[in-house]
Amino acid sequence: MQTKDFTIAVQMLIWRPVNEVFNAFIDPTVTTNFWFTKSSGPLEEGKTVIWEWETTNVSALVNVDEIIVNKLIRLDWGHPIPILEIEFIAYGDHATLVIIRNFATTLTVGKIINDVIESTSNLTSVLDGLKAYLEHNTKLNLIGDKLLYGS
Repeated sequence: MQTKDFTIAVQMLIWRPVNEVFNAFIDPTVTTNFWFTKSSGPLEEGKTVIWEWETTNVSALVNVDEIIVNKLIRLDWGHPIPILEIEFIAYGDHATLVIIRNFATTLTVGKIINDVIESTSNLTSVLDGLKAYLEHNTKLNLIGDKLLYGS
């Protein structure tokens, strides 16, 4: 069966300084407000953490491959599209462009369309939730609701 490598990318401008936006992904006490519900610890290069979505009994083992402070977080989470890269680009002192890329390696062509749609949808919801939480202190629970009621 034919296989294909590809990249999914989503992005959002967040009206917060780059260090605050970067920390939102590093510190699980912040990340749990817009992505997963529980983590075994903060992201640290070379470490492995467990992310949990408790309402649906879903978890992921997340290997932290690389961290460049306020610039990049690169993870391998074993998901069907395993490599996740989060890039942070400062726009002045008060805004940050966040780009999330999900890299797939050798998925079958027939499976790509479903995985692209699901991953793009979920990662867009992560960024939407991040924006709402950091800019308006509002928890939207987008990922939890998607997992509970389907994406």
